[in-house]
Amino acid sequence: MLEEAGFIDVTIGPPADTFGGATGEEKARAYDVFGYAFLARRPPAVSS
Repeated sequence: MLEEAGFIDVTIGPPADTFGGATGEEKARAYDVFGYAFLARRPPAVSS
């Protein structure tokens, strides 16, 4: 999805438990909900 939006050099990190200790944690676990850090950049603009 990031590449489709024009980003390049996309790197996605490992899954992170974003709901640990939160209300509703059990429900999030039932759906395998995790957060992912990412790093990406836009290519330089091409001038005409």
